[in-house]
Amino acid sequence: MPVRIKICCIRDIREAETAIRYGASAIGLVAEMPSGPGPIPDDFIRQIAAATPPPVATFLLTSRTSVREIIKHHHLTNTNTIQIVDALSEGTYDELKGALPYVKIVQVIHVVSEASVEEAVRISRSVDAILLDSGNPNLTVKELGGTGRVHNWHLSRKIREQASCPVFLAGGLKPENVREAIETVGPYAVDVCSGVRTNGLLDEDKLEKFFSEVRRASSTGN
Repeated sequence: MPVRIKICCIRDIREAETAIRYGASAIGLVAEMPSGPGPIPDDFIRQIAAATPPPVATFLLTSRTSVREIIKHHHLTNTNTIQIVDALSEGTYDELKGALPYVKIVQVIHVVSEASVEEAVRISRSVDAILLDSGNPNLTVKELGGTGRVHNWHLSRKIREQASCPVFLAGGLKPENVREAIETVGPYAVDVCSGVRTNGLLDEDKLEKFFSEVRRASSTGN
């Protein structure tokens, strides 16, 4: 099965159109974060989501951690997917799904140790997908994505093998390493931000190389 591609940190409608033209299955729209690249105002997110044609998934990246606040955030942006970049602090996934039954829920797991495997497998039973990234939510200023760092793909492989839902792989991916990442982990999809950008802007040469390498990896199997 072909590995899907999510292009994250989309800044405007033009970038969304470029990502989709190259074959992106999903785009990531970053809301306010404690750190990291690419945040845009909620009204921009709403505009881009409204302009994105189905079946492309529009991901709201939210750092809110209570179900009540996540629901409010969704109503401001109206994406078809919510990517929760930190651990839930209040409420449950069932409550979130009950309030937003037509919205997909993706939980980010920051892969830092063997404990991340247990956490990911447990949460995978409650969400539509998990996304494995290289942040560190334990820092004073939380890193919740966009670090440009690669994490331990062998831990990600363990998660993918045991998870009850599809697994997205993020964290330091770029044209030069995405094929190895796919062959090592075998994810449902890959997620890239800075790896296809130059000076913060989407770079079509990098996009072309990235998509080409993903297709090559998909054609050889995982």
